[in-house]
Amino acid sequence: MKTFYTFLFLIVALTSNAQQTISGMVIDEKNKPIGGANVFIEGTYDGSSSDEQGNFSFTTTAPGNQTLVISFLTYETLKLAIDVATYKNGTILLKESSNTLDVVVITAGTFSAGEKSRVSVLKPLDIVTTAGSAGNIIAALQTLPGTQNVGEDGRLYVRGGEADETQTFVDGIRVAQPYGATTNNLPTRGRFSPFLFSEISFSTGGYSAEYGEALSSVLLLNTIDEPDQNKTDISLMTVGLGLSNTQKWEKSSLSINTAYIDLAAYQVAIPQNVDWNRPFQSFSGEAVYRYNFANGIFKAYAAFDASRFDINQEDINQPEPVRVDLNNTNFYFNSSYKGNFGGNWQLFTGLSYGYGQNKIGIDSNDVNNNEHASHLKLKLTKKLSDKVKLAFGSDYFITKFDEDFNTTFSNGYDATIAALYTEADIFFSKKFAAKVGLRASNNDCINENTISPRASLAYKVSKNSQFAFAYGDFEQAPRQEYLKYSNQFETEKASHYILNYQYTKNSKTLRAEVYYKGYTDLVKYDTERAQFNSQFSNAGNGYAKGLDVFWRDGNSIKNLEYWISYSYIDTKRDYQNFTATVTPSFVASHSLSVVTKYWISDWKSQVGFTHQFSTGRPYNNPNETVFMNGKTKSFNNLSFNWAYLLTQQKILYFSISNVLGTQNVFGYNYANTPNANGIYERKEIIPTADRFFFVGFFWTISDNKKDNQLNNL
Repeated sequence: MKTFYTFLFLIVALTSNAQQTISGMVIDEKNKPIGGANVFIEGTYDGSSSDEQGNFSFTTTAPGNQTLVISFLTYETLKLAIDVATYKNGTILLKESSNTLDVVVITAGTFSAGEKSRVSVLKPLDIVTTAGSAGNIIAALQTLPGTQNVGEDGRLYVRGGEADETQTFVDGIRVAQPYGATTNNLPTRGRFSPFLFSEISFSTGGYSAEYGEALSSVLLLNTIDEPDQNKTDISLMTVGLGLSNTQKWEKSSLSINTAYIDLAAYQVAIPQNVDWNRPFQSFSGEAVYRYNFANGIFKAYAAFDASRFDINQEDINQPEPVRVDLNNTNFYFNSSYKGNFGGNWQLFTGLSYGYGQNKIGIDSNDVNNNEHASHLKLKLTKKLSDKVKLAFGSDYFITKFDEDFNTTFSNGYDATIAALYTEADIFFSKKFAAKVGLRASNNDCINENTISPRASLAYKVSKNSQFAFAYGDFEQAPRQEYLKYSNQFETEKASHYILNYQYTKNSKTLRAEVYYKGYTDLVKYDTERAQFNSQFSNAGNGYAKGLDVFWRDGNSIKNLEYWISYSYIDTKRDYQNFTATVTPSFVASHSLSVVTKYWISDWKSQVGFTHQFSTGRPYNNPNETVFMNGKTKSFNNLSFNWAYLLTQQKILYFSISNVLGTQNVFGYNYANTPNANGIYERKEIIPTADRFFFVGFFWTISDNKKDNQLNNL
């Protein structure tokens, strides 16, 4: 704690500087005041929100000529060059966006982040400034309703679905291996850095016919179309180093992002609940190349990472810890073209290739596997009129997986999935819109054809609020760990029904959704885990129903933004080796997240808190006769972060998770056989560390000498 207080003292001691006051009024094209508009100096924390009369006023220490940014949800963002010393009582006119909320928007099941989103419940900055997320896109999304915080896993679980029921797409092209490699009860992270992405769309269900092979959810990541300038970002962190560079030319640009992570030094400084032989190490890199044609844009994206760790894991069924030595190599590449041509036609086409290799040593045994996965995509869109837009396209997925055990036993599979889809967007009026589609696919590995209808409706009941409904049938091939042993399966299926209400006004957003999901043809097997001699079937089924509520307010309290997410879920399944229809172990019935961000202009700082709570999760206690009758204690985690501008392009950043040191328990591992007293002994599954501390220094070097990495922290 002495180090922490010293850190706080240094921050406070560095916050005295000459200040200037900037003031003015924000109005619309009808000369009416706009309340809740965000007004700030670009590249700083200095700013404010306009009040109900459109007035704003704030102080800044930024000198000379600066760029004033003014934004509001339904209006075009304006950047205004000003002289800080003289800008007083200015009048700023915002123009209504062509994507204004006056036109109804399909919102059921979808959360969007990005300047191009017509209804954005998150900002791009939120993805990485959320306390506790540690720059992990997945961790930030886990503060949204509909998700489950499965701390021992780290992947995205949505509305009663397992993590593999969510598919990830980069620029519309599927990513087959979106998570880093890990081992039992050691949480993983998403592979992608937020640095290169401008928009994120997260669908919790009822999504477009354009996307398939996902029972529960899709996560869409879109890279930046065009960077604004040349710049270099340098990151020095307690867990490693980072370097990125962007070069911009007349028609093209290239962005590169690299990182080296090594937990060895951190492990020495901060004891962990893990017995490492070699702590986690990784080297990763991403690159995006863009070329702008007269009527379109070409993008090529590539990501690579190599990671390794060596760990001793206690096993209640083994007298000695089990040693796991894992080396993972992953490569992902995609290229895409999006452009317009005659007659209101738009073309999108792309392809991807992903390669993942794992070399795993488990005591004296060796398991090696590799996966090759490709996706080819073609989509054509035709605007028939101002009220009707038609889209149709095709997907082709190719997967080859091979695995061997001690070089003596091998298994694997080859699969191709071909799909066709069509979809129409119909605006009956500014208040009423519909999206209807159909997707048909063929899976040659299991020799099955499927047809999946999709439909969404939205109706505006007032200028600021609307209702939306979504229905869809979704299917997904059985997971890798089943297909490598057998191809005698059917696709697993789910039907979604979602009713959504959304209200947005003056930087305040309220979303409420009720939903029902029905599962059929889930995989079952008759052994302790899926293995080569298991008897498989598609006799499983289940359901999930619940309520999700999201509230965001960025206007009521000056310099404070916060959101509150609440989820209630009732879900049961009979699948895998379950002996009854019960709630799976990864589901908590009630989940609550509270995220706050407070800007302190005088201290050139942003501080944030995130509190996550969920009720206990089920587990099976073999000492009881009822299957899955146990329940863990509730989960609580309070996280804190602080970002301080040393200069306009240099940032000092500090964060800590689980500030209160809550002793969370994710579940229990039980012995396979009872002891002498007839009791099955157990061991708690707990976090890898009681707290996680992070300190970083981030330095940006750019053409305008103003940009910084606030968007990446």
